[in-house]
Amino acid sequence: MASSHSSSPVPRPGGGGRGRIYHKEREPSPPRCRPVRSLPDVCPKEPTGEGRGLCDGPSVVAEHDRWTVYSSKVNLPAALNDPRLAKRESDFFTKTWGLDFAETEVMASFYLPNITREHFGPYMQEMAQRERIHERCKTICPNKDDVDAVSSVTTNHDKSRAELDQVPKIFMKPEFALEDPATFNAVLPWSHFNSAGGKSSRDVASSKLLQEKLSHYLDVVEVSIARQISLRSEAFFHAMSSQHELQDRLQETQRAVAVLRGRTAAIDRVMCQGPLQALRTALTRNNCVKLHNKLKLMAAVHQTQPTVQLLLSTSEFVGALELIATTKEVLQQELQGIHSFRHLGSQLCELEKLIDKMMVEDFSMYARSDLNRSLKDEPQVLEKERLASLVFGLLRQRKLDFLDIYNDEMITAAKAIVAQCVAESVLHIEEIDTEVVTKLADQMRLMTFPQWFELLKNIFESFLLFLQRIKATLNVIRNVVLEVLDSNQKSPVLEEADSDAPGQESFQVPQLLQGEAELAYLTHEGLFISDALNEAQQQQQQRAVQDQSSATGPSIQQDRTEPDCTSGPRESASREQSFMSGENMMPSELELNRVLNNIQELLYTASDVSHDRCVKVLTARAKDGSLERLSSAEFVCLSQAVDGFVRDTEELCGRRSVSLRGALQSQANRFVHRFHEERKTKLSLLLDNERWKQAEVPAEFQNLVNSIADGRITLPERKAQGPDEKKPTEFLFVNGQKYAVVGTVLLLIRIFLEYCQCVHDIPSIATDMLTRLSDLLKHFNSRSCQLVLGAGALQVVGLKTITTKNLALASRCLQLVVLYIPIIRAHFETKLQPKQFSVLRHFDHITKDYNDHIAEISAKLVAIMDSLFEKVLSKYEVKAPMPSSCFRTVCKQMAKMHEAISELLPEEQTQMLFLRINASFKMHLKRQLARLGVINDGGPQHGLVVVDVAFYTENVQALKSLERLDLNMAEIWEQKR
Repeated sequence: MASSHSSSPVPRPGGGGRGRIYHKEREPSPPRCRPVRSLPDVCPKEPTGEGRGLCDGPSVVAEHDRWTVYSSKVNLPAALNDPRLAKRESDFFTKTWGLDFAETEVMASFYLPNITREHFGPYMQEMAQRERIHERCKTICPNKDDVDAVSSVTTNHDKSRAELDQVPKIFMKPEFALEDPATFNAVLPWSHFNSAGGKSSRDVASSKLLQEKLSHYLDVVEVSIARQISLRSEAFFHAMSSQHELQDRLQETQRAVAVLRGRTAAIDRVMCQGPLQALRTALTRNNCVKLHNKLKLMAAVHQTQPTVQLLLSTSEFVGALELIATTKEVLQQELQGIHSFRHLGSQLCELEKLIDKMMVEDFSMYARSDLNRSLKDEPQVLEKERLASLVFGLLRQRKLDFLDIYNDEMITAAKAIVAQCVAESVLHIEEIDTEVVTKLADQMRLMTFPQWFELLKNIFESFLLFLQRIKATLNVIRNVVLEVLDSNQKSPVLEEADSDAPGQESFQVPQLLQGEAELAYLTHEGLFISDALNEAQQQQQQRAVQDQSSATGPSIQQDRTEPDCTSGPRESASREQSFMSGENMMPSELELNRVLNNIQELLYTASDVSHDRCVKVLTARAKDGSLERLSSAEFVCLSQAVDGFVRDTEELCGRRSVSLRGALQSQANRFVHRFHEERKTKLSLLLDNERWKQAEVPAEFQNLVNSIADGRITLPERKAQGPDEKKPTEFLFVNGQKYAVVGTVLLLIRIFLEYCQCVHDIPSIATDMLTRLSDLLKHFNSRSCQLVLGAGALQVVGLKTITTKNLALASRCLQLVVLYIPIIRAHFETKLQPKQFSVLRHFDHITKDYNDHIAEISAKLVAIMDSLFEKVLSKYEVKAPMPSSCFRTVCKQMAKMHEAISELLPEEQTQMLFLRINASFKMHLKRQLARLGVINDGGPQHGLVVVDVAFYTENVQALKSLERLDLNMAEIWEQKR
């Protein structure tokens, strides 16, 4: 037994039995005196991912003097005495010490197939027959060694059993204890001994027998124990040798671990401690920088309210709102949960509501001061930066109804403009007492037309300046809205670009710089917000340039760890965009487009308001009918001024307002009515006083006709008569023809030129004026017909009779009017719209009426001679002397007729008229000759008639312009059948 404790190998019994282990002989190792040391724990704690985890867990490098059994993850006695194992593992003393020493569940390999019983199915079917034969053979012929061993074991077991049965059962009980008196008395029966105290021979023999008996029991037990030890000696010695081998291997492992620890300690000292210290220092520095930035951020947030108050004192509403929004974002993201800032969020919300009210009030004050200041002040836009800031702030807070405020102030300012212009005009008019006449309308009605017209032009000029100022202001507002809309459209593009960018840029920028722009924004140190942002942007650009220059150098890794580096131009641009646009708070694209439409509508409304105020001025003046009593020149001036104002406003605002044009059209209709009634009344008076005698033509009218011939359908300016002024002429020369006219026709020409001039100056009244001019021409035609053909002039003027000269003069006047009707039509046609050309048919009807009237006058002249011929020739007798008195009378009347009309009518009309008179004469003569029965038979009566006819022919052809007139007197004779 003593030899089993040495490290020398134990001789193994020969034989080739299964399950035996053979070991190689080796030299016994010399004894070594080494202190017993516990094994270190080679299972460090799991890494936590934090910086301090670098030194908290156990290390394979440093020695651990304070290691205890409780630090071990695997305990050898616990593994040896594991009650869960029915049999100890065969490789227990050869396994590697460590975490895997105890049994653990091993995950199946992913590279090995999952083998099931079905995979062995074909093999089992193939070997089943052989296995049955083998089992049968084993049963029939058992192994000799197994039989011997079994028989020897059985014999030994039975023998030892019989020997052990000799030992009393009391010694085998688990509760056997000699301390128990009952047990002691049962083992040592002292009752067999003499109790007298003496020692007899019998007692000595009994004690010896008892001693031998107990010795026999002891020998039986020892023999049984020795027999059991001999049966298990091989396993015992195998365990002892394995234990010695394990101790040798542990000593070798300890030496290898000591060498490894020495080398690892050197590696740790040379290569690890310095870099690890650098990493710890960098981590500590980063943590300190984060803490410092966080404290600076808290300090900046702490200064938010005073900074907001400072910004509000300078009306920097946008900056204050941006500061509040940024502070809210910082509170939610960076400083959430800080107890000292728990009420700051609600305070900022209340402050934001207060800023909303202040912005609305400030915008109202701005609009009021901008619209009510002097119109001649420069510049057009008052405090452009302040307006842009207000609009941006209102848009950011979604206060989209600020245009309604501007609209109300605009209407109030428009009323004030009219009142101011009237007050300034009244100051220069001494006739108007403002204390007595307090109303503006009454004051305007007391003005003369030149004074009122000057006031109206001042109002027009003021409103044009007013609209220019409004347009400039709205342009500033529109530009702000367009910038916001453009930024809203660009922000998704920037977000997509940031999302598409590779992630390798992100590690270049530490997270502690994400709030750098916010910090620069918050701690602007008394600067305005725009200056602070510009300064932060410049710093970011400089840092981006530094990053680009250092990207190619060897220090790029160091630059990546520096806390002062920036995130590149793209990230800074997107951050600046988010600050400047307030994209999270800004209205949507649809709302911004609606605001743009409202801005345009507001400009249209400004134009309409200006026109409405001017309409008020017009209606106030026209209330007593003063505008209807204007002269044509004055009304033309008024119309031109209104048209000019309407054109200017339309060009300025891009919209055609109809209220002022409608008011002017209404006044124009009244003016046209009065204008026409005045001239119609004047024409009626002239016709009623016309004596239908040829009038002299002043040079003024001749010049007027000449200008019409030159294509100028306008009234020339009247010139003062000088000493070299031409004298009046007897005839009016038009296109080389002379017209004998009455004075009424001369004035009629001037009247319809006034109509044409009025239409030229006021094209909007063309249709109404054309209708009135048609009525005037019809009135002249009908009235002249009543006076001349109807002989009304006998009663109206007191003429004794209507002579042929009167008739010829009236015909010539009508012809002159007919000559100018196409010219008037062409002039009106240029002023009408194509859809209005249908009203030109009035001129066709008038021309037909005038031609019918002229034809009636010609027929009247013929009828006069016809009645004369009938009266004279009814008394005609064919007898001497010749020429007869009837023919003398006829020739005399013909001469008078020619004398009356030859100077009035042109030669062609005179010849045509006398041809018709001659036809009438031949008809009556033929009728008389037929009554007298005179025929062209060459008799005496025929000869007398021929003499009279020759006298008639000679006298007629002797008249001026009738020399070549073919009288064809042969028609007086009846043709022979």
